[in-house]
Amino acid sequence: MLLTLALLGVMASMPSAQAPANGITRVEGLRVGHFTLAEKPTGCTVILAEKGATGGVSVRGSAPGTRETDLLDPSNLVEQVHAIVLSGGSAFGLDTASGVMRYLEERKVGFPFGGAYVPIVPAAVLFDLPIMGKPLIRPDATCGYEAAKAATTGAIAEGSIGAGAGATVGKFAGGGKPMKGGIGTASITLPSGLTVAAIVAVNAGGDIVDPATGRIIAGARGPDGQTFLDARVVMRNGSLEKPRPGENTTIGLIATNARLTKAQAKKVADMAHDGFARAIVPAHTMGDGDTIFAIATGGHTGDANVSLIGGLAAEVMADAILRGVREATGLPNIPAVRDLRRP
Repeated sequence: MLLTLALLGVMASMPSAQAPANGITRVEGLRVGHFTLAEKPTGCTVILAEKGATGGVSVRGSAPGTRETDLLDPSNLVEQVHAIVLSGGSAFGLDTASGVMRYLEERKVGFPFGGAYVPIVPAAVLFDLPIMGKPLIRPDATCGYEAAKAATTGAIAEGSIGAGAGATVGKFAGGGKPMKGGIGTASITLPSGLTVAAIVAVNAGGDIVDPATGRIIAGARGPDGQTFLDARVVMRNGSLEKPRPGENTTIGLIATNARLTKAQAKKVADMAHDGFARAIVPAHTMGDGDTIFAIATGGHTGDANVSLIGGLAAEVMADAILRGVREATGLPNIPAVRDLRRP
């Protein structure tokens, strides 16, 4: 087995018992765990909803790697999911969901059937196989199981951990040098008690832009390694590189404590992609598998204003994207935001 249980990702994802919840764990009933492989920067992130949550999904990229997304179609039978998995490892990383299923089945979480339990665990993956020149090392079912074991309701580690460990950004613009991506989370709670939150693994081909200022935060760097080529300028010159299919992909989850139907959850996931479009330039390309899940736990008793929830979903998704790159740690020849010189 390639996976060494050095507990690198497990320990990094376990804050102290006094740590306050942040980001997506502000939604009551959710637990989040990471596992990062010791052999190379890659791993998975698991969001557990063991009491069940209504789920939806929206896939806007043209090179997705997903599992169990068909059952989230509003016309299909299953209403509840029990976990969502975000993973590195390209299509191989989908195996992490099997480990999460095993973890949940051992705890009798899932749909009871003939003495067994069948947990519903949709998943999405990003492409990080070339990182550190070790393409044969990728997350597997054991990685998913360990991430589920590490899940907590407390503060969530962000940056270069779990599904964000091998993530990079800025790979389209004119032969520029990429930067480190990562995993980030953010939330908004209204005075009514309605909470909308996001978690996202940022592995975009495009640049990361702060919607509030229009400034590039991370992206393709020029020959000096410090200044940005700016994909917006490169596109207007007609010289944007053609992305290679499947080698990028930003994957995330919106969670809310509202009561939503499957159709409404899908609409929220659709609207959350506006957060991608605001913070990633360009997004939803032929080489990205951009996918957003949405789950609703139903703890908030107020009326579900889907337009409001979807609008907030786009806001928190953009916030989480920025956190993912700002909290990342650089790799050799792939610097993070914190590594760049400031004026």
